[in-house]
Amino acid sequence: MNAAQTGRKKPATPKRPTTQPAAPAPDPVVVTIDGLTKRFGGVLAVDAVSFVVRRGTIFGFVGPNGAGKTTTLSMATGLLRPDAGSVTVGDADVWADPIAAKRIIGVLPDRMRLFDLLTGAQLLYYCGVLHGLDRETARSRTSDLARSLGLDEALDRPVRDYSVGMIKKISLAAALIHSPTLLVLDEPFEAVDPVSTQLASDVLRRYADAGGTVILSSHNMDLVERMCDHVGVIVGGRMLAAGPMDEVRDGLRLEERFVELAGGRQAVEGLEWLTTFSD
Repeated sequence: MNAAQTGRKKPATPKRPTTQPAAPAPDPVVVTIDGLTKRFGGVLAVDAVSFVVRRGTIFGFVGPNGAGKTTTLSMATGLLRPDAGSVTVGDADVWADPIAAKRIIGVLPDRMRLFDLLTGAQLLYYCGVLHGLDRETARSRTSDLARSLGLDEALDRPVRDYSVGMIKKISLAAALIHSPTLLVLDEPFEAVDPVSTQLASDVLRRYADAGGTVILSSHNMDLVERMCDHVGVIVGGRMLAAGPMDEVRDGLRLEERFVELAGGRQAVEGLEWLTTFSD
């Protein structure tokens, strides 16, 4: 006798639970900056700045002149001791274990002083050997970087004869030559021509896609918006926003959002004389 004959309902077949695909695990954190603070006399230059950067990210660090960008990056790379706070790169504390941290960091600091009596080739070779590369590897990587950054024709010239833009490019090559885990670049594209900027951008994108991590500061908002996955905005020594580019932009262009965070446009007054031209 079946269920219809007995008048009893056939028990419903239990539905199999639907499983949602697991969200991909976030990339590991490479840099943790926690509460960095620095005073110069009575001036609070950096006020408890905190943010993290994950592997494979190009993080743009933007702010007006005097906002604390260079001071923050100098503390993050062991060049300037903070008054408070900590920086961890990988498993190494930059200030408690500076040698371990600096082995995995490549730095292009502000106003970098180079051994400018050396040729470009000698400088890159010297940087490579200092980082533990054997001689053949240092020479090979020098050639690779020169070709990628458009430095081929300048390698045999003394660095003191380089233009400002060329010094930026050789400094970037020096920061890259030991294939660091983290690159920290302070205004790497300042005074660099558009073709060289594109070459360098392509190198950094390839580096990040392979698992490298980049923190760079720049005043070129369009460049930061094109290049960077994440961005942080610092004004008056305080971090006002940090996160994925689209979240920080909040529907605006990065430059518009930056101006909004930095206090908005101010009316230009008191310059009426500028429109009364001299004869």
